[in-house]
Amino acid sequence: MDTLTPTEVAQLLGTSPNRVRQLLRDRKLMAVPGSGNGKIPAAFVQDGVILKHLPGLLTVLKDGGFTDEEAFDWLFREDDTLPGTPVQALRDDRHTEVTRRAQASAF
Repeated sequence: MDTLTPTEVAQLLGTSPNRVRQLLRDRKLMAVPGSGNGKIPAAFVQDGVILKHLPGLLTVLKDGGFTDEEAFDWLFREDDTLPGTPVQALRDDRHTEVTRRAQASAF
């Protein structure tokens, strides 16, 4: 998985690294768990913006009882029925199905 630093994400988004760190704190963006917010998956940024439905999906996962590690694993786990990963489905604008599955997976 390709990852980016907050500074690299800021350059892609046309904002400051401090704003990226705020997005991480506000759970609008997620870093690799255990990386100290230093590694943000490149897949979370597309065409100069954060994936459109990622912030809402992160909220659904958190509200559903997922820890950061569980949410991250869920987002990048291959699912033959999608097909691909939930992140890839978001990138392909199939957010409705991904959100429905996240809600169904809630604890």
